[in-house]
Amino acid sequence: MRALVTGGTGFVGRRLLAKLQQPVVVSRDAAKGGKQLGGSAGKVVAWNPMKEPLPAAALQGVDTIFHLAGDPVAEGRWTEKKKERIRDSRVIGTRNLVAGLAAAMAGAGSVKPKTLVSASAVGFYGDRGDEELDERSPPASDFLAQVCMGWEREALAARELGIRVVLIRIGIVLGEKGGALGKMLMPFKLGLGSPLGSGEQYMPWIHIDDLVEEMLFAARERSLSGPINGVAPHPVTNREFTKTLGSVLGRPTFMPAVPPFALKLLVGEFGQVLLASQRALPRAALAAGFAFRYPELEAALRDVIKK
Repeated sequence: MRALVTGGTGFVGRRLLAKLQQPVVVSRDAAKGGKQLGGSAGKVVAWNPMKEPLPAAALQGVDTIFHLAGDPVAEGRWTEKKKERIRDSRVIGTRNLVAGLAAAMAGAGSVKPKTLVSASAVGFYGDRGDEELDERSPPASDFLAQVCMGWEREALAARELGIRVVLIRIGIVLGEKGGALGKMLMPFKLGLGSPLGSGEQYMPWIHIDDLVEEMLFAARERSLSGPINGVAPHPVTNREFTKTLGSVLGRPTFMPAVPPFALKLLVGEFGQVLLASQRALPRAALAAGFAFRYPELEAALRDVIKK
């Protein structure tokens, strides 16, 4: 496929680029983005998603778009300005992407993309206890759920252009040297790993290689449309995750659980996200024939940590 990637310099974006041949990448600073990516991008095009539609130059010859761009949710305290960046980078950024698609496809040239694979998040479902959640489950009403709904709504507007849209609701991505696991490892290695809150909240996780393969599968599999959950088929509770990670590292996990008030002091409003329970299942991907390489947590952690 001839692909365009937004968010290509991010944790997941870099791994995706390694699987593509000569992809086009968009970046606010094309020169800087090119240096960061080295030879993993075929072409880097400048685009400020908050200020302008996606330029037609980025779309020439492209048949598939992977849209991953968005302000990091887990970095920095959730001030009102931070929440605005989280929301606008996804909602306005996606709106400008689709506006650029519409303008380019209306003009002359070879702009005829067929598929948009747009990131979303399991935050769509909110805090749902031990309820099993699949792609048909309704959204919640909290901040992240509202962000996800706005984000998805803007992406789905590309259907009016005749483009197939897949929304991949991503869980906690496990990969080496980055993501959520990168922040967890140090306290666990020091023997300070412990559950958060009750520890009974479900954590929908996925190995980064499975996530990238699921995105590529979604781009190829014409039967897929709309939301698919980007999570492994066996979600675990926070307590189970803590125990398994400690076991893989050979470290104890006997420390007392971190109480909710302490989380709030440490990370502010984002602490509510860490305590939310989402027992999300990838039923749409499984039904379409996708096979996970790492369906079980222990094997996924062992693969990531050995690298």
